[in-house]
Amino acid sequence: MTHLGVWNIIYSEGTKKMNAISNEVEKLERQRADMVQYQLRDRGIRDERVLEAMGRIRREEFTPPSTRRLAYYDGALPIGEGQTISQPYMVASMTSELHLAGDEKVLEIGTGSGYQTAVLASIAKSVYTIERIRELHSKAVLTLIDLGFRNVSARLGDGTQGWEEAMPFDGIIVTAGAPRAPEKLMNQLADGGRLVIPIGDRRSQSLTIFTRKGKTFECRETFLCTFVPLIGDDAWESN
Repeated sequence: MTHLGVWNIIYSEGTKKMNAISNEVEKLERQRADMVQYQLRDRGIRDERVLEAMGRIRREEFTPPSTRRLAYYDGALPIGEGQTISQPYMVASMTSELHLAGDEKVLEIGTGSGYQTAVLASIAKSVYTIERIRELHSKAVLTLIDLGFRNVSARLGDGTQGWEEAMPFDGIIVTAGAPRAPEKLMNQLADGGRLVIPIGDRRSQSLTIFTRKGKTFECRETFLCTFVPLIGDDAWESN
């Protein structure tokens, strides 16, 4: 075979691979658009900032390679270490409950894969996020850096203790089920700030919103949900 023939084969194979990648990207883009329309808008999500962020952020970047094709599945997905990436509707609902306008400082408890972090960072001015599992923390930080997020500060540790040096926060979001609202998180809310947290037992919770009014807190329960347990000094003990 001539050198020209060899190069033609290499070029042909390269073109096939590029086309396959292009087709996959287009497929995921369609799935992302469908997610926004059918899983979010049609279910009542009205916050345009949240819809825009979730329509732009590539959720597949925050899932393991083995579940990349399921990135826009209407449900939670495993991300390793016994943890999950939340259902898109849950991410949108929890973020919408913070009523973000764009100039807020937000604390996230439970970084996980970093997807919820990315959604928050696309809307809020700054995001502080805490993860207790080292491997997930490291992966999430690298993913967020690779995708260009520069307004995120990440810490490895017990999320129930919050981030005292950076308080007060305009919003706090907890992506794990808790037996109660951790006292330190409540105290780190700014006046008028909101804490969004699933409260219940280890199997089922109610998504609950606390709004700080001076020294008191208004409490509102929304809908039932199921999250992995919040582990920490002011939550569940690790099994």
